[in-house]
Amino acid sequence: MALAAEAKRVAAEFELTDNDIRKTVAEFVAEMSTGLAQDGTSMSQIPTYVTGVPNGTEKGLYLAVDLGGTNFRVCSIQLNGDTTFNLVQSKVAIPKELMVAKTAKELFAFLAKQIEVFLRTHHNDHFEKQLRRRQTVSTPEGYRDEHIFRLGFTFSFPVKQVGINRGNLIRWTKGFNIQDAVGKDVCQLLQEEIDLLKLPVKVAALVNDTVGTLMARSYTSPGKTSTLLGAIFGTGTNGAYVEKLSKITKSMKGDYDQTTGEMVVNTEWGSFDNGLKVLPNTEYDAQLDRDSVNPGIQMFEKRISGMFLGEILRIALVSMMKKPDVPLFRDDNSSHNDYRSTTTVDETSPLHTQWAVDSSILSIAEADNSVGLRALRQQIETSLGVSAASIDDARAVKEIAHAIAERAARLSGAAVAAIVIHTGRLDPGVSSAPQPKSAAAIVEDLKNFNLAEAASATTNKLADTAGMAVNEEEIVDIGVDGSLVEFYPGYEDYMRAAMRAVPEIGAVGERKIRIGIAKDGSGVGAALIALVAAKMEQSNNYVGDLRQRLESVGESSEEQAIAVEK
Repeated sequence: MALAAEAKRVAAEFELTDNDIRKTVAEFVAEMSTGLAQDGTSMSQIPTYVTGVPNGTEKGLYLAVDLGGTNFRVCSIQLNGDTTFNLVQSKVAIPKELMVAKTAKELFAFLAKQIEVFLRTHHNDHFEKQLRRRQTVSTPEGYRDEHIFRLGFTFSFPVKQVGINRGNLIRWTKGFNIQDAVGKDVCQLLQEEIDLLKLPVKVAALVNDTVGTLMARSYTSPGKTSTLLGAIFGTGTNGAYVEKLSKITKSMKGDYDQTTGEMVVNTEWGSFDNGLKVLPNTEYDAQLDRDSVNPGIQMFEKRISGMFLGEILRIALVSMMKKPDVPLFRDDNSSHNDYRSTTTVDETSPLHTQWAVDSSILSIAEADNSVGLRALRQQIETSLGVSAASIDDARAVKEIAHAIAERAARLSGAAVAAIVIHTGRLDPGVSSAPQPKSAAAIVEDLKNFNLAEAASATTNKLADTAGMAVNEEEIVDIGVDGSLVEFYPGYEDYMRAAMRAVPEIGAVGERKIRIGIAKDGSGVGAALIALVAAKMEQSNNYVGDLRQRLESVGESSEEQAIAVEK
Protein backbone atom coordinates (compact mmCIF):
# COMPACT_ATOMS: atom_id res chain seq x y z
CA MET A 1 0.00 0.00 0.00
CA ALA A 2 2.98 2.30 0.55
CA LEU A 3 3.72 2.23 -3.19
CA ALA A 4 0.14 3.04 -4.19
CA ALA A 5 -0.03 5.90 -1.68
CA GLU A 6 3.26 7.38 -2.87
CA ALA A 7 2.22 7.11 -6.52
CA LYS A 8 -1.00 8.93 -5.71
CA ARG A 9 0.93 11.64 -3.87
CA VAL A 10 3.37 12.16 -6.73
CA ALA A 11 0.57 12.20 -9.31
CA ALA A 12 -1.25 14.86 -7.30
CA GLU A 13 1.75 17.16 -7.66
CA PHE A 14 0.99 17.37 -11.39
CA GLU A 15 -2.65 18.33 -10.91
CA LEU A 16 -3.61 21.51 -12.74
CA THR A 17 -6.89 22.91 -11.41
CA ASP A 18 -9.41 24.93 -13.38
CA ASN A 19 -8.25 28.01 -11.50
CA ASP A 20 -4.65 27.28 -12.54
CA ILE A 21 -5.83 27.09 -16.15
CA ARG A 22 -7.59 30.44 -15.92
CA LYS A 23 -4.46 32.11 -14.52
CA THR A 24 -2.33 30.53 -17.24
CA VAL A 25 -4.63 31.75 -20.01
CA ALA A 26 -4.70 35.30 -18.61
CA GLU A 27 -0.90 35.45 -18.47
CA PHE A 28 -0.62 33.91 -21.95
CA VAL A 29 -2.87 36.61 -23.44
CA ALA A 30 -0.84 39.31 -21.66
CA GLU A 31 2.47 37.97 -22.99
CA MET A 32 1.03 37.75 -26.51
CA SER A 33 0.15 41.44 -26.43
CA THR A 34 3.57 42.39 -25.06
CA GLY A 35 5.29 40.38 -27.80
CA LEU A 36 3.33 42.21 -30.49
CA ALA A 37 4.49 45.56 -29.15
CA GLN A 38 8.19 45.00 -28.60
CA ASP A 39 11.14 42.73 -29.34
CA GLY A 40 13.13 40.78 -26.77
CA THR A 41 10.09 39.43 -24.92
CA SER A 42 9.53 35.96 -23.48
CA MET A 43 7.03 35.08 -26.21
CA SER A 44 8.66 36.42 -29.37
CA GLN A 45 5.51 36.89 -31.51
CA ILE A 46 7.52 36.92 -34.75
CA PRO A 47 5.82 38.50 -37.81
CA THR A 48 6.15 36.08 -40.74
CA TYR A 49 5.25 38.46 -43.61
CA VAL A 50 2.64 35.89 -44.68
CA THR A 51 -0.49 37.97 -45.09
CA GLY A 52 -3.07 35.45 -46.18
CA VAL A 53 -4.15 31.86 -45.70
CA PRO A 54 -5.55 29.54 -48.39
CA ASN A 55 -9.20 28.47 -48.62
CA GLY A 56 -8.82 25.20 -50.52
CA THR A 57 -9.62 26.54 -53.99
CA GLU A 58 -6.02 27.33 -54.94
CA LYS A 59 -4.46 25.51 -57.89
CA GLY A 60 -0.97 25.11 -59.25
CA LEU A 61 2.30 23.23 -59.03
CA TYR A 62 4.74 24.37 -56.38
CA LEU A 63 8.03 23.17 -54.90
CA ALA A 64 9.03 22.83 -51.27
CA VAL A 65 12.32 21.92 -49.67
CA ASP A 66 12.95 21.11 -46.03
CA LEU A 67 16.31 21.42 -44.27
CA GLY A 68 15.57 20.53 -40.68
CA GLY A 69 18.24 18.08 -39.65
CA THR A 70 20.41 15.42 -41.17
CA ASN A 71 18.13 14.96 -44.21
CA PHE A 72 17.14 17.27 -47.05
CA ARG A 73 13.68 16.77 -48.54
CA VAL A 74 12.50 18.03 -51.92
CA CYS A 75 8.77 17.95 -52.76
CA SER A 76 6.46 19.04 -55.52
CA ILE A 77 2.85 19.67 -54.62
CA GLN A 78 0.06 19.85 -57.18
CA LEU A 79 -2.83 21.81 -55.64
CA ASN A 80 -6.07 20.60 -57.20
CA GLY A 81 -8.34 23.46 -56.11
CA ASP A 82 -10.77 21.24 -54.19
CA THR A 83 -8.89 21.00 -50.83
CA THR A 84 -6.92 18.03 -52.20
CA PHE A 85 -3.37 17.80 -53.48
CA ASN A 86 -0.86 15.35 -54.95
CA LEU A 87 2.60 15.15 -53.48
CA VAL A 88 5.84 13.76 -54.93
CA GLN A 89 8.97 13.80 -52.79
CA SER A 90 12.53 12.60 -52.41
CA LYS A 91 14.85 12.63 -49.44
CA VAL A 92 18.64 12.56 -49.25
CA ALA A 93 21.04 12.48 -46.30
CA ILE A 94 23.27 15.51 -45.81
CA PRO A 95 26.93 14.39 -45.98
CA LYS A 96 28.50 14.92 -42.55
CA GLU A 97 31.39 16.93 -44.00
CA LEU A 98 28.91 19.45 -45.44
CA MET A 99 27.30 19.98 -42.03
CA VAL A 100 30.60 21.48 -40.87
CA ALA A 101 31.85 22.86 -44.20
CA LYS A 102 34.17 25.84 -44.30
CA THR A 103 31.85 27.85 -46.53
CA ALA A 104 28.10 28.15 -46.94
CA LYS A 105 28.52 27.69 -50.68
CA GLU A 106 29.49 24.03 -50.25
CA LEU A 107 26.26 23.15 -48.44
CA PHE A 108 23.90 25.28 -50.54
CA ALA A 109 25.43 24.09 -53.81
CA PHE A 110 24.66 20.54 -52.69
CA LEU A 111 21.05 21.52 -51.89
CA ALA A 112 20.58 23.21 -55.27
CA LYS A 113 21.95 20.13 -57.03
CA GLN A 114 19.35 17.96 -55.27
CA ILE A 115 16.62 20.29 -56.55
CA GLU A 116 17.96 19.88 -60.08
CA VAL A 117 18.04 16.07 -59.74
CA PHE A 118 14.46 16.10 -58.44
CA LEU A 119 13.18 18.26 -61.31
CA ARG A 120 14.89 16.15 -63.95
CA THR A 121 13.55 12.94 -62.38
CA HIS A 122 9.96 13.94 -61.61
CA HIS A 123 9.22 17.00 -63.78
CA ASN A 124 11.36 16.64 -66.87
CA ASP A 125 8.40 17.65 -69.04
CA HIS A 126 8.24 21.00 -67.21
CA PHE A 127 11.97 21.41 -66.93
CA GLU A 128 13.56 24.11 -69.08
CA LYS A 129 17.29 24.58 -68.86
CA GLN A 130 17.06 28.01 -70.49
CA LEU A 131 14.23 30.19 -69.19
CA ARG A 132 11.88 31.97 -71.54
CA ARG A 133 11.97 35.65 -70.77
CA ARG A 134 9.62 38.51 -71.51
CA GLN A 135 10.99 42.01 -71.85
CA THR A 136 9.59 44.47 -69.35
CA VAL A 137 10.64 47.75 -67.80
CA SER A 138 9.12 46.90 -64.41
CA THR A 139 12.19 45.00 -63.19
CA PRO A 140 15.78 46.23 -62.83
CA GLU A 141 16.97 43.37 -65.06
CA GLY A 142 14.72 44.44 -67.94
CA TYR A 143 13.03 41.04 -68.23
CA ARG A 144 10.72 38.76 -66.31
CA ASP A 145 11.04 34.99 -66.03
CA GLU A 146 8.13 32.81 -67.12
CA HIS A 147 7.33 29.16 -66.46
CA ILE A 148 9.20 29.26 -63.20
CA PHE A 149 8.67 27.09 -60.11
CA ARG A 150 7.96 28.96 -56.88
CA LEU A 151 9.64 27.25 -53.94
CA GLY A 152 8.91 27.34 -50.21
CA PHE A 153 12.06 26.84 -48.11
CA THR A 154 11.47 25.27 -44.67
CA PHE A 155 14.63 26.11 -42.75
CA SER A 156 14.40 24.81 -39.18
CA PHE A 157 17.19 26.84 -37.65
CA PRO A 158 17.05 30.18 -35.81
CA VAL A 159 16.74 33.04 -38.31
CA LYS A 160 15.86 36.71 -38.17
CA GLN A 161 13.15 37.00 -40.82
CA VAL A 162 12.95 40.37 -42.57
CA GLY A 163 10.69 39.48 -45.49
CA ILE A 164 8.57 36.67 -46.85
CA ASN A 165 11.66 35.26 -48.60
CA ARG A 166 14.43 36.89 -46.61
CA GLY A 167 15.95 35.70 -43.36
CA ASN A 168 19.40 35.95 -41.81
CA LEU A 169 20.82 32.94 -39.98
CA ILE A 170 21.27 33.60 -36.26
CA ARG A 171 23.02 30.35 -35.35
CA TRP A 172 23.24 26.70 -36.32
CA THR A 173 21.86 23.81 -34.24
CA LYS A 174 21.39 20.04 -34.68
CA GLY A 175 25.03 19.30 -35.48
CA PHE A 176 25.52 21.95 -38.19
CA ASN A 177 28.38 24.42 -37.78
CA ILE A 178 29.20 26.55 -40.83
CA GLN A 179 30.29 29.89 -39.43
CA ASP A 180 30.55 31.42 -42.90
CA ALA A 181 26.73 31.30 -43.17
CA VAL A 182 25.91 33.02 -39.86
CA GLY A 183 24.37 36.44 -40.42
CA LYS A 184 23.67 35.78 -44.10
CA ASP A 185 20.31 35.52 -45.89
CA VAL A 186 19.71 31.78 -46.29
CA CYS A 187 17.19 32.29 -49.10
CA GLN A 188 19.72 34.31 -51.06
CA LEU A 189 22.41 31.67 -50.46
CA LEU A 190 20.13 29.01 -51.95
CA GLN A 191 18.94 31.23 -54.80
CA GLU A 192 22.52 32.03 -55.86
CA GLU A 193 23.32 28.33 -56.25
CA ILE A 194 20.03 27.68 -58.05
CA ASP A 195 20.83 30.47 -60.50
CA LEU A 196 24.31 29.08 -61.17
CA LEU A 197 22.63 25.86 -62.31
CA LYS A 198 20.18 27.93 -64.38
CA LEU A 199 17.23 26.19 -62.79
CA PRO A 200 13.70 27.57 -63.38
CA VAL A 201 13.17 27.99 -59.65
CA LYS A 202 12.64 31.00 -57.41
CA VAL A 203 12.91 30.80 -53.62
CA ALA A 204 9.60 32.54 -52.93
CA ALA A 205 9.15 32.02 -49.20
CA LEU A 206 11.09 31.22 -46.03
CA VAL A 207 8.94 28.88 -43.98
CA ASN A 208 8.59 27.98 -40.32
CA ASP A 209 7.10 24.49 -39.94
CA THR A 210 4.43 25.72 -37.52
CA VAL A 211 3.29 28.36 -40.00
CA GLY A 212 3.25 25.57 -42.58
CA THR A 213 0.94 23.57 -40.31
CA LEU A 214 -1.49 26.51 -40.25
CA MET A 215 -1.39 26.80 -44.04
CA ALA A 216 -1.79 23.07 -44.65
CA ARG A 217 -4.82 22.91 -42.37
CA SER A 218 -6.36 26.00 -43.92
CA TYR A 219 -6.15 24.43 -47.39
CA THR A 220 -7.55 21.02 -46.38
CA SER A 221 -10.04 22.16 -43.74
CA PRO A 222 -13.54 20.84 -44.44
CA GLY A 223 -15.37 23.95 -43.31
CA LYS A 224 -16.23 27.37 -44.67
CA THR A 225 -14.29 29.38 -42.09
CA SER A 226 -10.56 29.96 -42.43
CA THR A 227 -8.13 28.33 -40.01
CA LEU A 228 -7.08 30.51 -37.07
CA LEU A 229 -4.20 28.57 -35.57
CA GLY A 230 -1.64 25.95 -36.50
CA ALA A 231 -0.08 24.22 -33.50
CA ILE A 232 2.48 21.48 -32.97
CA PHE A 233 2.32 19.20 -29.94
CA GLY A 234 5.03 16.63 -30.55
CA THR A 235 8.76 16.46 -29.88
CA GLY A 236 8.52 20.23 -29.50
CA THR A 237 5.62 22.65 -29.31
CA ASN A 238 4.78 25.95 -30.99
CA GLY A 239 1.86 27.84 -32.49
CA ALA A 240 1.28 30.25 -35.37
CA TYR A 241 -1.96 32.18 -35.80
CA VAL A 242 -3.62 34.84 -37.95
CA GLU A 243 -3.32 38.28 -36.34
CA LYS A 244 -4.72 41.68 -37.27
CA LEU A 245 -2.00 43.91 -38.71
CA SER A 246 -3.22 46.77 -36.53
CA LYS A 247 -2.25 44.81 -33.42
CA ILE A 248 1.38 44.33 -34.53
CA THR A 249 2.80 47.64 -33.33
CA LYS A 250 6.51 46.77 -33.10
CA SER A 251 8.82 47.73 -35.95
CA MET A 252 8.81 45.46 -39.03
CA LYS A 253 11.41 45.71 -41.78
CA GLY A 254 10.74 44.53 -45.30
CA ASP A 255 7.81 44.67 -47.70
CA TYR A 256 4.50 42.93 -47.18
CA ASP A 257 0.97 43.08 -48.52
CA GLN A 258 -1.09 45.37 -46.31
CA THR A 259 -4.35 44.99 -48.21
CA THR A 260 -5.50 41.89 -46.28
CA GLY A 261 -5.20 43.61 -42.92
CA GLU A 262 -3.79 40.39 -41.47
CA MET A 263 -0.49 38.63 -40.93
CA VAL A 264 0.48 35.21 -39.63
CA VAL A 265 2.44 35.47 -36.38
CA ASN A 266 4.81 32.79 -35.12
CA THR A 267 4.33 32.88 -31.35
CA GLU A 268 7.35 30.78 -30.29
CA TRP A 269 5.20 29.92 -27.28
CA GLY A 270 7.65 27.33 -26.00
CA SER A 271 9.23 30.16 -24.05
CA PHE A 272 5.95 31.34 -22.50
CA ASP A 273 6.31 32.30 -18.82
CA ASN A 274 10.03 31.65 -18.50
CA GLY A 275 9.75 33.57 -15.24
CA LEU A 276 7.31 30.96 -13.85
CA LYS A 277 4.64 33.43 -12.81
CA VAL A 278 1.85 30.91 -13.36
CA LEU A 279 3.33 27.68 -14.72
CA PRO A 280 3.46 24.69 -12.34
CA ASN A 281 6.92 23.89 -11.05
CA THR A 282 7.29 20.57 -9.25
CA GLU A 283 10.60 19.34 -7.91
CA TYR A 284 10.79 17.10 -11.00
CA ASP A 285 10.33 20.07 -13.35
CA ALA A 286 12.99 22.00 -11.45
CA GLN A 287 15.50 19.16 -11.73
CA LEU A 288 14.83 18.69 -15.44
CA ASP A 289 15.39 22.39 -16.08
CA ARG A 290 18.47 22.55 -13.88
CA ASP A 291 20.10 19.66 -15.75
CA SER A 292 19.07 20.83 -19.24
CA VAL A 293 21.31 22.57 -21.77
CA ASN A 294 19.23 25.77 -21.49
CA PRO A 295 18.18 26.36 -17.86
CA GLY A 296 15.48 28.98 -17.43
CA ILE A 297 14.51 28.88 -21.12
CA GLN A 298 11.60 27.18 -22.94
CA MET A 299 9.77 26.58 -19.65
CA PHE A 300 6.39 26.01 -21.30
CA GLU A 301 7.84 23.54 -23.77
CA LYS A 302 9.56 21.65 -20.94
CA ARG A 303 6.15 20.85 -19.46
CA ILE A 304 4.40 19.92 -22.72
CA SER A 305 6.58 18.46 -25.44
CA GLY A 306 7.47 14.85 -26.05
CA MET A 307 11.16 15.68 -25.79
CA PHE A 308 10.72 16.27 -22.04
CA LEU A 309 7.76 14.21 -20.78
CA GLY A 310 9.73 10.96 -20.67
CA GLU A 311 12.46 12.66 -18.68
CA ILE A 312 9.95 14.06 -16.17
CA LEU A 313 8.61 10.53 -15.68
CA ARG A 314 12.14 9.16 -15.25
CA ILE A 315 13.01 11.76 -12.61
CA ALA A 316 9.78 11.08 -10.69
CA LEU A 317 10.30 7.30 -10.74
CA VAL A 318 13.94 7.55 -9.67
CA SER A 319 12.98 9.81 -6.76
CA MET A 320 10.50 7.14 -5.61
CA MET A 321 13.07 4.36 -6.02
CA LYS A 322 15.44 6.21 -3.68
CA LYS A 323 12.93 6.08 -0.81
CA PRO A 324 13.55 2.96 1.29
CA ASP A 325 9.91 2.74 2.40
CA VAL A 326 8.55 2.82 -1.19
CA PRO A 327 8.92 -0.61 -2.85
CA LEU A 328 8.96 0.55 -6.48
CA PHE A 329 10.65 -2.08 -8.67
CA ARG A 330 11.67 -3.91 -5.49
CA ASP A 331 10.33 -7.11 -3.89
CA ASP A 332 11.15 -8.65 -0.53
CA ASN A 333 10.70 -12.06 -2.13
CA SER A 334 8.84 -13.70 -5.02
CA SER A 335 5.64 -14.06 -3.01
CA HIS A 336 5.16 -10.29 -3.21
CA ASN A 337 5.17 -10.33 -7.03
CA ASP A 338 2.24 -11.65 -9.04
CA TYR A 339 4.77 -12.97 -11.57
CA ARG A 340 6.11 -15.19 -8.74
CA SER A 341 9.52 -13.70 -9.38
CA THR A 342 11.49 -10.73 -8.14
CA THR A 343 11.77 -7.45 -9.97
CA THR A 344 15.21 -6.52 -11.29
CA VAL A 345 16.42 -3.15 -12.53
CA ASP A 346 19.18 -3.66 -15.08
CA GLU A 347 22.48 -1.87 -14.48
CA THR A 348 22.16 -0.30 -17.92
CA SER A 349 18.52 0.68 -17.37
CA PRO A 350 17.46 3.94 -19.05
CA LEU A 351 16.24 4.98 -15.60
CA HIS A 352 19.89 5.66 -14.75
CA THR A 353 20.53 7.86 -17.79
CA GLN A 354 19.35 11.41 -18.43
CA TRP A 355 16.98 11.75 -21.44
CA ALA A 356 17.02 7.99 -22.01
CA VAL A 357 13.32 7.31 -21.35
CA ASP A 358 11.21 7.77 -24.46
CA SER A 359 7.91 9.60 -24.04
CA SER A 360 6.07 6.90 -25.99
CA ILE A 361 5.75 4.90 -22.76
CA LEU A 362 3.20 7.50 -21.57
CA SER A 363 0.90 6.67 -24.50
CA ILE A 364 1.25 2.93 -23.91
CA ALA A 365 0.50 3.37 -20.21
CA GLU A 366 -2.64 5.36 -20.98
CA ALA A 367 -3.88 2.92 -23.61
CA ASP A 368 -3.43 -0.23 -21.51
CA ASN A 369 -6.59 -0.83 -19.50
CA SER A 370 -6.24 -4.59 -19.30
CA VAL A 371 -6.58 -6.36 -15.96
CA GLY A 372 -2.93 -7.34 -15.76
CA LEU A 373 -1.50 -4.30 -17.58
CA ARG A 374 0.50 -6.73 -19.74
CA ALA A 375 1.33 -4.27 -22.52
CA LEU A 376 2.59 -1.67 -20.07
CA ARG A 377 4.65 -4.22 -18.15
CA GLN A 378 6.26 -5.38 -21.36
CA GLN A 379 7.07 -1.76 -22.18
CA ILE A 380 8.51 -1.25 -18.69
CA GLU A 381 10.91 -4.08 -19.43
CA THR A 382 11.75 -2.80 -22.91
CA SER A 383 11.92 0.94 -22.25
CA LEU A 384 12.94 1.09 -18.60
CA GLY A 385 15.10 -2.01 -18.35
CA VAL A 386 13.02 -3.44 -15.49
CA SER A 387 12.30 -7.17 -15.65
CA ALA A 388 9.36 -8.86 -13.93
CA ALA A 389 7.73 -5.58 -12.85
CA SER A 390 4.79 -6.35 -10.58
CA ILE A 391 1.21 -5.26 -11.19
CA ASP A 392 1.67 -2.70 -8.39
CA ASP A 393 4.75 -1.32 -10.13
CA ALA A 394 2.80 -1.00 -13.39
CA ARG A 395 -0.13 0.72 -11.66
CA ALA A 396 2.24 3.24 -10.11
CA VAL A 397 3.89 3.99 -13.45
CA LYS A 398 0.48 4.30 -15.12
CA GLU A 399 -0.86 6.73 -12.53
CA ILE A 400 2.16 9.03 -12.64
CA ALA A 401 2.48 8.87 -16.43
CA HIS A 402 -1.20 9.78 -16.75
CA ALA A 403 -0.81 12.78 -14.45
CA ILE A 404 2.20 14.09 -16.40
CA ALA A 405 0.45 13.73 -19.76
CA GLU A 406 -2.87 15.17 -18.58
CA ARG A 407 -1.07 18.24 -17.26
CA ALA A 408 0.66 18.63 -20.63
CA ALA A 409 -2.64 18.35 -22.49
CA ARG A 410 -4.39 20.85 -20.22
CA LEU A 411 -1.54 23.34 -20.70
CA SER A 412 -1.85 22.77 -24.45
CA GLY A 413 -5.56 23.54 -24.19
CA ALA A 414 -4.75 26.72 -22.28
CA ALA A 415 -2.52 27.89 -25.15
CA VAL A 416 -5.27 27.29 -27.71
CA ALA A 417 -7.82 29.02 -25.48
CA ALA A 418 -5.58 32.07 -25.14
CA ILE A 419 -5.21 32.41 -28.92
CA VAL A 420 -8.98 32.12 -29.41
CA ILE A 421 -9.67 34.72 -26.72
CA HIS A 422 -6.97 37.15 -27.86
CA THR A 423 -8.19 37.14 -31.46
CA GLY A 424 -11.86 37.46 -30.50
CA ARG A 425 -12.86 34.78 -32.97
CA LEU A 426 -15.76 33.54 -30.85
CA ASP A 427 -18.99 35.52 -30.89
CA PRO A 428 -18.87 38.43 -28.41
CA GLY A 429 -21.91 37.12 -26.57
CA VAL A 430 -20.64 33.60 -26.13
CA SER A 431 -20.00 34.04 -22.41
CA SER A 432 -22.81 36.45 -21.56
CA ALA A 433 -24.78 33.67 -19.92
CA PRO A 434 -23.39 31.65 -16.97
CA GLN A 435 -21.39 28.69 -18.28
CA PRO A 436 -21.88 25.12 -17.03
CA LYS A 437 -19.23 23.88 -14.63
CA SER A 438 -16.42 21.71 -15.93
CA ALA A 439 -16.17 18.03 -15.00
CA ALA A 440 -13.22 18.81 -12.71
CA ALA A 441 -15.24 21.44 -10.84
CA ILE A 442 -18.13 18.99 -10.38
CA VAL A 443 -15.72 16.39 -8.97
CA GLU A 444 -14.40 19.05 -6.56
CA ASP A 445 -17.96 19.73 -5.37
CA LEU A 446 -18.42 16.00 -4.71
CA LYS A 447 -15.16 15.85 -2.75
CA ASN A 448 -16.38 18.73 -0.58
CA PHE A 449 -19.81 17.09 -0.16
CA ASN A 450 -21.54 19.92 -2.05
CA LEU A 451 -23.95 17.31 -3.37
CA ALA A 452 -26.78 19.65 -4.33
CA GLU A 453 -24.38 21.91 -6.22
CA ALA A 454 -22.79 18.92 -7.96
CA ALA A 455 -26.18 17.51 -8.98
CA SER A 456 -27.32 20.87 -10.35
CA ALA A 457 -24.07 21.41 -12.23
CA THR A 458 -24.24 17.91 -13.71
CA THR A 459 -27.78 18.55 -14.95
CA ASN A 460 -26.75 21.87 -16.49
CA LYS A 461 -23.74 20.30 -18.15
CA LEU A 462 -25.74 17.47 -19.66
CA ALA A 463 -28.39 19.88 -20.89
CA ASP A 464 -25.77 22.18 -22.35
CA THR A 465 -23.92 19.34 -24.08
CA ALA A 466 -27.15 18.18 -25.69
CA GLY A 467 -28.12 21.74 -26.57
CA MET A 468 -28.05 23.87 -29.63
CA ALA A 469 -26.17 22.81 -32.73
CA VAL A 470 -23.21 24.87 -33.88
CA ASN A 471 -23.54 26.68 -37.18
CA GLU A 472 -20.68 26.22 -39.64
CA GLU A 473 -20.13 30.00 -39.73
CA GLU A 474 -19.42 29.98 -36.00
CA ILE A 475 -16.66 27.37 -36.18
CA VAL A 476 -13.15 28.34 -35.09
CA ASP A 477 -10.83 25.99 -36.99
CA ILE A 478 -7.55 24.83 -35.44
CA GLY A 479 -4.90 22.71 -37.18
CA VAL A 480 -2.63 20.53 -35.06
CA ASP A 481 0.25 18.17 -35.70
CA GLY A 482 2.63 16.12 -33.59
CA SER A 483 2.88 12.72 -31.98
CA LEU A 484 1.28 13.72 -28.68
CA VAL A 485 -1.94 15.13 -30.07
CA GLU A 486 -2.14 12.44 -32.72
CA PHE A 487 -1.28 9.31 -30.73
CA TYR A 488 -1.76 9.93 -27.00
CA PRO A 489 -5.23 8.57 -26.10
CA GLY A 490 -7.61 11.32 -25.06
CA TYR A 491 -5.13 14.18 -25.49
CA GLU A 492 -7.67 16.36 -27.29
CA ASP A 493 -10.31 15.57 -24.66
CA TYR A 494 -8.05 16.87 -21.90
CA MET A 495 -7.31 19.96 -23.99
CA ARG A 496 -11.02 20.61 -24.41
CA ALA A 497 -11.70 20.15 -20.69
CA ALA A 498 -9.18 22.91 -20.02
CA MET A 499 -10.83 25.20 -22.59
CA ARG A 500 -14.23 24.69 -20.99
CA ALA A 501 -12.78 25.84 -17.67
CA VAL A 502 -12.08 29.31 -19.10
CA PRO A 503 -15.12 31.59 -18.65
CA GLU A 504 -14.55 33.42 -21.95
CA ILE A 505 -14.97 30.10 -23.77
CA GLY A 506 -16.99 27.74 -21.58
CA ALA A 507 -18.87 24.69 -22.80
CA VAL A 508 -20.72 26.63 -25.50
CA GLY A 509 -17.57 28.16 -26.97
CA GLU A 510 -15.57 24.94 -26.74
CA ARG A 511 -18.08 23.21 -29.02
CA LYS A 512 -17.39 25.87 -31.65
CA ILE A 513 -13.69 25.04 -31.74
CA ARG A 514 -12.90 22.40 -34.35
CA ILE A 515 -9.51 20.70 -34.02
CA GLY A 516 -8.15 18.74 -36.97
CA ILE A 517 -4.88 17.06 -37.82
CA ALA A 518 -2.76 19.00 -40.33
CA LYS A 519 0.02 16.88 -41.76
CA ASP A 520 3.21 17.92 -43.52
CA GLY A 521 3.49 21.60 -42.76
CA SER A 522 7.06 21.61 -44.05
CA GLY A 523 5.90 20.22 -47.42
CA VAL A 524 2.33 21.16 -48.32
CA GLY A 525 2.37 24.16 -45.99
CA ALA A 526 5.61 25.46 -47.48
CA ALA A 527 4.18 25.15 -50.99
CA LEU A 528 1.10 27.12 -49.96
CA ILE A 529 3.25 29.91 -48.52
CA ALA A 530 5.11 29.99 -51.83
CA LEU A 531 1.71 30.42 -53.49
CA VAL A 532 0.88 33.37 -51.21
CA ALA A 533 4.30 34.87 -52.02
CA ALA A 534 3.67 34.45 -55.74
CA LYS A 535 0.37 36.34 -55.44
CA MET A 536 2.17 39.16 -53.62
CA GLU A 537 4.80 39.20 -56.38
CA GLN A 538 2.13 39.40 -59.09
CA SER A 539 0.52 42.31 -57.28
CA ASN A 540 3.84 44.13 -57.00
CA ASN A 541 4.64 43.43 -60.65
CA TYR A 542 1.28 44.83 -61.72
CA VAL A 543 1.91 48.01 -59.73
CA GLY A 544 5.41 48.22 -61.17
CA ASP A 545 4.14 47.80 -64.73
CA LEU A 546 1.46 50.42 -64.18
CA ARG A 547 3.94 52.89 -62.71
CA GLN A 548 6.31 52.39 -65.62
CA ARG A 549 3.49 52.87 -68.14
CA LEU A 550 2.39 56.09 -66.46
CA GLU A 551 5.96 57.35 -66.42
CA SER A 552 6.31 56.45 -70.13
CA VAL A 553 3.10 58.32 -70.93
CA GLY A 554 4.37 61.31 -68.99
CA GLU A 555 7.72 61.32 -70.79
CA SER A 556 5.98 60.99 -74.17
CA SER A 557 3.70 63.95 -73.40
CA GLU A 558 6.66 66.10 -72.40
CA GLU A 559 8.49 65.22 -75.64
CA GLN A 560 5.40 66.10 -77.67
CA ALA A 561 5.05 69.40 -75.85
CA ILE A 562 8.69 70.29 -76.50
CA ALA A 563 8.26 69.40 -80.17
CA VAL A 564 5.23 71.71 -80.44
CA GLU A 565 7.11 74.59 -78.80
CA LYS A 566 9.93 74.18 -81.31
